[in-house]
Amino acid sequence: MTPLAPPQPVVDRVSPSTELVVVGAGVMGSWTAYLAASGGRQVTLLDAWGAGNPRATSGDESRISRAAHGSDRLYTRWSRRAREAWLAFADEWQVDLWVPTGVLWFASGDGAWERSAYETLVDEGVPVELLDGDEICARWPQARVDDGVGFALYEPEGGALRARRACQSVSAAFQRRGGSYALAAARPGRSQGGRLLEVVDATGHSWSGEEFVFACGPWLPRVFPDVAADLIRVTKQDVLYLGVPAGDRRWDVGGTPAWCDYAAAYYGLPSIDGRGFKVAPDRYGPIFDPSHGERVVDAETLRLARSYLARRFPVLAAAPVVEGRVCQYETTPDGNFVLDRHPEWSNVWLAGGGSGHGFKHGPRIGEYLLARIDGASPEEADGADAARFVLGPRQAGVVARTGGDSMARTWELF
Repeated sequence: MTPLAPPQPVVDRVSPSTELVVVGAGVMGSWTAYLAASGGRQVTLLDAWGAGNPRATSGDESRISRAAHGSDRLYTRWSRRAREAWLAFADEWQVDLWVPTGVLWFASGDGAWERSAYETLVDEGVPVELLDGDEICARWPQARVDDGVGFALYEPEGGALRARRACQSVSAAFQRRGGSYALAAARPGRSQGGRLLEVVDATGHSWSGEEFVFACGPWLPRVFPDVAADLIRVTKQDVLYLGVPAGDRRWDVGGTPAWCDYAAAYYGLPSIDGRGFKVAPDRYGPIFDPSHGERVVDAETLRLARSYLARRFPVLAAAPVVEGRVCQYETTPDGNFVLDRHPEWSNVWLAGGGSGHGFKHGPRIGEYLLARIDGASPEEADGADAARFVLGPRQAGVVARTGGDSMARTWELF
């Protein structure tokens, strides 16, 4: 099989009517388009800057793929099903997307979240281990756990996905399946009788279809302000890549797992492809403009990251920054995705609100959306728990994420 190259936008952007038009080539949109085309639909995929672009929520180099979601069984099942799809896709298209890092969860305090996750994983048949402090240090001596970490939960089948490459590969495979792909900042155009007829861009080009999926992530609140403006909050999220000591393989894949610290609200990844040890705060940053915002990492992010590393990975506390990235979260009040039909247009579907944990679920999200488009109710598509994805008021909460701003409790007073 010819290796997948990055997707190539078509030159003539005026397309005939297709069965499905997908706006947004991030992980949700690209998988929806790919699965639809693989099932025989005629599909057009549009993106303003292209698959894997640095403005996209699905951009950057890597994303953790883990099954632990506390006591939430739906996301646990979705992550496992999606993992199988990612591995099958990588095998079919001969592209290197999956990095088998394992995922380690540091549990502080009573470790209630991690214990409930352990019980859920065991019940769902997902491989998992509980490790005490001595076992953590025996396996990964470079980690310190003498600051209140009581134990750790370890997922040996967890890993990392090469995010940018994944979006580009799925979009390229979509083209191989016969799909049409174009660069366009598309938004809703003409409508009639409760149905959308077309999407258009600023130059006047239009694309018509029978069904439309808007998987445009942090842009959903602006494209659909009446529906999503109060439902999705877009925040700036800084990411750091640190240079590891020369010749020190402890920080590479196989030496350090991907890791999450729920209480401290940090997560990270080993050095993948030599890019550096990734560390990022998992708390909500300031409101951010995904189109025009300056993607410059704040000095405060670096200061706090060094403070955390001094506690957990002290060898890297003073390591130089070799790369800095600014991504964004597109978060709903309850942390659940938005996967539902537009309230006024019967042939329009919205997909977004990844809430910092959506990337790994991309294949399952695509399956779910296509089932809904084919007429399934949320419950028919995935049981009673799937009602969480509908549009409408949400109760504030924390779902499948770390402890948010709880890191502030660890700051020194003076």
